[in-house]
Amino acid sequence: MSETKQFVAKSRLIDELSWKNRLVEVFTKWEVLLCIIFVLVIVFFSNMTPYFLDYFNLMNATFQFSEKAIMALPMIFIIMCGDIDISIASIIALCAYVVGIAAEAGAPIPTLIVLSLVVGTVAGLINGLLITGLDMPAIAVTLATQSIYRGIAIGMLGEHACTKYPENFGFFGQEFIPGTIIPFEFVLYLFFMIIFAFVLHKTSYGRRLYAIGNSPETARFSGINVKRTRIINYTLTGLFCGISAILLASRILSVRSNIATGWDLEIITLVVLGGVAITGGRGTVFGVFIGSLLVGYLKFGMGLLKFSGTMMTIVIGSLLITAVLLPRLLDIYKANRKLKMQQMTRVGD
Repeated sequence: MSETKQFVAKSRLIDELSWKNRLVEVFTKWEVLLCIIFVLVIVFFSNMTPYFLDYFNLMNATFQFSEKAIMALPMIFIIMCGDIDISIASIIALCAYVVGIAAEAGAPIPTLIVLSLVVGTVAGLINGLLITGLDMPAIAVTLATQSIYRGIAIGMLGEHACTKYPENFGFFGQEFIPGTIIPFEFVLYLFFMIIFAFVLHKTSYGRRLYAIGNSPETARFSGINVKRTRIINYTLTGLFCGISAILLASRILSVRSNIATGWDLEIITLVVLGGVAITGGRGTVFGVFIGSLLVGYLKFGMGLLKFSGTMMTIVIGSLLITAVLLPRLLDIYKANRKLKMQQMTRVGD
């Protein structure tokens, strides 16, 4: 009878620990924590200003972060493989320069789109070929091409601003979906996000990205063409730089050589804040989506409360540090909890 009671007690202990462990697993997932933080941000700013939760204001605020959020999608693939690209803002500037010059020469909208996509794709391909062909660190190569691409735009434009564009060119970056107050840019972002989520989480290509990020050597020995995958990632990123350049030029209808300055780190912040490990091999598209909304509406709310640009930078920087440190602390906590649970079950024996 004593053994029976001991067995029942041990079973109850295991069930209780398992239930608590599952609860801990759910609430320590980075995506869940981001959702909680996002809700807290919404509640805070909605109480601080009546203009925050206005539906039109919320939709209008997406104009300020949709282009960066779009660029964060291909950056997921790059960081997932343990790489980095700090030349994206310069590629956007180069694409925007080509679009501006072609527009002033009288090129129609389809030609402007094709030119931007081609220039961006070629620039991204060059990055990928240099990194894989020369077997150089991605940060060194993209730091160099960052200066080269931006230098071309500065050298050709100087202080000149391209402001002549075809009629209706402003639709891509300024207008809403007909019959709604939902910006075209935001809908385009949601469309791309679904595609990237499917590729990363439901296809063999996505599994290869996780494998490369966890161990490039192991991935290579398992038959994955690591170099080709990395080249595809950089080429895809260049293509999306071309897309972002079209949206940005369309939104502001003015192209200068300093366009998109500082976007590199902002976009990387969105990806890392979204839970993609800076060392590669871990992360989700959903996390980056929530991270993009969090940063976008956090800056929108701070703008309504008239926070200075310096304060915004400090807040976003603090979020980035948290995004890098907290997942590691959570891993340590989970490991210690698992060890404690094993010890308690042994005591029950």
